[in-house]
Amino acid sequence: MTGPLVLIEPYAHRLGGHHQHALVALARASTDAVVVVPYGIGSEAATALRTAGAHVMGPVGPAARVLFVAANTAEALSTVGLRIFADRRWPTSLRRAPHQITLLARYLIEAACLRTARRLAPGPGAVVVLSASEALHGAAALLGGLPHLRFVHEYVTSEDAAVRLLGRLNRAGEKRVLALYPTAAVRDQLAPAFPRLTGEVRTFAVDDGRRLSEAEREGARAAFDIPAGRRAVCLVGGWWPHKDIGVIDASLSRLKEPLHLVVTGHPLDEATLARWRALPRVRLHTVPGPVSEEVLRIVYGAADAALVARHRGVGKESGLVMGTVRHGVPLIVSDHDPGLTARLTGQDWARVFPAEDPDGLAEALDRLTADPPNPPGTGAADTVGLPTADRQAAFLTDAYARLLAKEC
Repeated sequence: MTGPLVLIEPYAHRLGGHHQHALVALARASTDAVVVVPYGIGSEAATALRTAGAHVMGPVGPAARVLFVAANTAEALSTVGLRIFADRRWPTSLRRAPHQITLLARYLIEAACLRTARRLAPGPGAVVVLSASEALHGAAALLGGLPHLRFVHEYVTSEDAAVRLLGRLNRAGEKRVLALYPTAAVRDQLAPAFPRLTGEVRTFAVDDGRRLSEAEREGARAAFDIPAGRRAVCLVGGWWPHKDIGVIDASLSRLKEPLHLVVTGHPLDEATLARWRALPRVRLHTVPGPVSEEVLRIVYGAADAALVARHRGVGKESGLVMGTVRHGVPLIVSDHDPGLTARLTGQDWARVFPAEDPDGLAEALDRLTADPPNPPGTGAADTVGLPTADRQAAFLTDAYARLLAKEC
């Protein structure tokens, strides 16, 4: 295959999360990559893509533009519906309706991006939707007119009758799709709903090789005024329902050793932050989010460890765990996911505490003072299944070739 790697990221305009890092890293690992971003992209990532020689574009061509307008219309209707039917007194079917319209909007925007990729000559070497919808996989392939790979990160919204019917009418398109699930848990959630959809487990995050230097660490600690000998932990990312902020809240009041806590992300809860500021053994530093990759490096650089706490049973990929490895920062993590826990047990750079156990977390945080963990070594990426950008680009190209061969 002689064509470029086509990377579609519907959420590239959003700072934070996984929406930009993997996109830029894969573009750097490819020759003449094409990046399709329907709503644009942040200036820092846009500069990095141009430097990498990638071609960045929005929806191109009459069909793509029509689909783009339809997607925006559907998203606007969903937003209005969410406001109208927010009250729990409405029937469940009406409260679910806006979310079903969101699934339709995501399907239409994916199709618009695929239509754009179709216009490339001599044709794409691989087409990958980096943040794909959890529904209407085959419909997107048929309306978009192009086989593709799609990373499905989690299963949030199941299909109701109308969307399910649309999916069944377009089920033939599922043969033109290879779903990539970041974890086996996500695969096991989606597979029963889409039994004819071919899928593989493949880590989404990639290692760009940009580990923090000692100079960056020293500068970061100075930026937050963290004295030598004092321990610091960073808490990165918005406070979403799958994160257990409650166990962190309870543990901080039980600390016996002083701790600097650097918090960044969006959304955050100001009442909780105010409570942490008042704790006698906590020195809180906040960085309003979402933040750019370079600011994120400063946050990680200031920390002796990154803290990841999730509710028990959450099995989707943790970009924060992968982030600690690629930055070279030790990890304190809950045992919410048995698969992840099995990989991390015995690693000298990772401390695992019982999920939803504030005493266990407080003990792990206090232990930093007398016994700080080592930074992740050269084998840490293999331990968590984090591929280099080069290996990931090669995998995607090979997987796309296999998909085309199967289709033929």
